[in-house]
Amino acid sequence: MSLRTLLIAGTVLAATATFAGAQELPQRIKDAGTIVAATNPNYAPIVYKDPATNTLQGLDIALGEAIAEELGVKIEWQETEFVQMLPSLQTGRVDMAMAGMSDLPSRRDTVDFVDYMVSGAQFYTLKALSENIASTEDLCGKRVGASRNTNWPKQIGDWSKQNCEAKGLEPVEVIGTEGSVDARTQLKSQRLDAAVQGSETLPYFQKLEPDTYVLLGEPFTRSLAGIPFLKTDEGTQIREAVQGALERLKESGRYSEIFAEYGLTGNEIDAIALNQGE
Repeated sequence: MSLRTLLIAGTVLAATATFAGAQELPQRIKDAGTIVAATNPNYAPIVYKDPATNTLQGLDIALGEAIAEELGVKIEWQETEFVQMLPSLQTGRVDMAMAGMSDLPSRRDTVDFVDYMVSGAQFYTLKALSENIASTEDLCGKRVGASRNTNWPKQIGDWSKQNCEAKGLEPVEVIGTEGSVDARTQLKSQRLDAAVQGSETLPYFQKLEPDTYVLLGEPFTRSLAGIPFLKTDEGTQIREAVQGALERLKESGRYSEIFAEYGLTGNEIDAIALNQGE
């Protein structure tokens, strides 16, 4: 066998080993044939329930199922409150979480994120209020709400300092809500003048409730959503397997197909990344 043939064979074997290693899950997950993921169906079209069948739907559900298939296991969804997702990881109840969670530096004290989606905070109001609130400039002095379980209330406050207070205008009155559903409810009852949600969610609600919501300007932040994993040996092993699966789904085109299915082509990430959220 020539030296060239040996080199080629060695390269192929190394690539095969790398590929296999990328898929390797902990033995307990392989034995069970199931990977367990926490989710919260309160974030359409990322995660929600079909009103007719009460079954889980959304981008993260489809993506999670594709990841599990790529890894040769099934995925078991555990519904939990958003604030309980990271504690559920720490107590070992779940192996990962998929609910459009923002990759924030403060969360990376305990977990690593595999980033898979681009998002941004988006102001919006009711069509009925849009005559007086026609642009983001009209938000100064107004009541703006967002889920207190997210970084949005702080980001609204930062936006207010730069765009209202710095110009001698009244600051935005930031109101933390129980979630995005609560924010929309308060907006409809006009206890809020405007609200903030992720840019990936609002087209869904505009389609679901025509002539109800009006977007104000462009997203005023850029963030990455990721899948969190514990910073343990086992957590790292699961994370590397899932990251490899996502990379292969992106290469095959299945990743883009799932995003297109939910009308979220603009929220695709250029490359699957690790801990790149700001």
